[in-house]
Amino acid sequence: MFTTSYQEILKQVDAIDPIQYGKTRNHISGAVTKLSPYISRGVISTKQIAAIVLNKGYKPYAIDSFLKELAWRDYFQQVWIALGDDINKDIKQPQPNVGNASIAKAIMDAATSIEAIDKGINDLYATGYMHNHLRMYVASIVCNISKSHWKLPAQWMYYHLLDADWASNACSWQWVAASFSSKKYYANQENINKYCNTNQHNTFLDIAYENFETLAIPTQLKQIISLELKTILPLQQEIIIDNTVPTFIYNFYNLDCLWHQNESGNRVLLLEPSHFKQYPIATKTIEFIITLANNIKDIQVYVGEFNELVQEYSLTNIYFKEHPTAKHYKGIEESRDWMFKDVTGYHPSFFSYWKKCEKILKLHY
Repeated sequence: MFTTSYQEILKQVDAIDPIQYGKTRNHISGAVTKLSPYISRGVISTKQIAAIVLNKGYKPYAIDSFLKELAWRDYFQQVWIALGDDINKDIKQPQPNVGNASIAKAIMDAATSIEAIDKGINDLYATGYMHNHLRMYVASIVCNISKSHWKLPAQWMYYHLLDADWASNACSWQWVAASFSSKKYYANQENINKYCNTNQHNTFLDIAYENFETLAIPTQLKQIISLELKTILPLQQEIIIDNTVPTFIYNFYNLDCLWHQNESGNRVLLLEPSHFKQYPIATKTIEFIITLANNIKDIQVYVGEFNELVQEYSLTNIYFKEHPTAKHYKGIEESRDWMFKDVTGYHPSFFSYWKKCEKILKLHY
C-alpha cells in the first residue's frame, strides 16, 4: 500500500490536488495524500511539500485547508518540544469523566458493531494506516463513550501506525478527550455514515448530539483489557565505521536521504531499545523504516543506545537532527525543515499558531 521508493514518494507529492483535498479530505474515500508515513519518518518535510505545491501557482487562500493540515503536524511537534515528556500527561486540564486506564476489548477486536469503525481497525492492523477522520471517531468512542483515559489507547494506535508520530497522536487524542481542548469531540452514526459511505442505523451512536453526555457505556464497550506493547528489534550486526569522516545519525524520526547526501560520512540508523520501550511499535513498522532507510546510500543499522554506539566505535564528529527523542544525543544538532521556522514555542491552540503562520504566507506568496 505504501511505497518505500523515494522517487515514487516524490511522484505522489507532485500528484497532490490541494483543491480537491480541501473539498473531500474528511471523507474516507476523499483525495487525501497518504504522505503521512513519509512526513512522520522525516523522509520528506512539511516545508518541502508546501513549497512544491505553492510553486505550482496556487494561492495560499485557495489551498488553506491543505496548508493547515501540514501545519498541524509542525504545531504538534512544537508542543512536544515545549512540553517534553509532559506531553504524556493531560496537557490543559484533566480528561473529564475518566472511568478506567485501559481500553475496550471491542476496540482491540474490531467488534464495536459500528461497521466503519470495525473495518477501519482491521485495515489499521493489516496496512498500518487509518484515515484521520476515523482516528477521531475511534478516539471519541474510546475516551468519551467507554470513558478510558487517552494514554494507553493512544499508545495502541501509535503502535500499529506506519505514520506513528507521538506528537500528532498524543495531542490529537487529548484534543478529542478534552484534556487539550475546551470540549469533548463526539460523532454520531449519521456523521459516520456521511463520511464513511455506510448506511447503518440503530447503533449506540445513532442518537442526537445532546444525548451523548448522559449516554451510559454501551454493552459492547464494557469489557476492558490492559495491553503489553513490545517492539521486536532486529539483532545487532557489526557495522563498519571510518573515524576520518563524520557520522550522521538517523533514527525513527529522521530518514532524510537528502541530508548531507553529497558529503562523505558514516550513515547510521540508530534503533535504541530504550526509545522503543517508551514508544513501542509493531514489527511491520520496524520493517517499513528499515526498508525506507535503504534510500540512504551506505546506511548501516545499529541496534543499541546512543552512548553505546559512541563508545564502541569511538565516535567524535557526530551530526544529528533536532527532535524531542534525540535530546540525549551529543554532537552537532541541526534544525529540521519547518514550514515556518520562525514560529516556535508553545501555543495554547492551533489557531494562535496558525495566525502567525498566515502572516508569513502573505509576505511570501
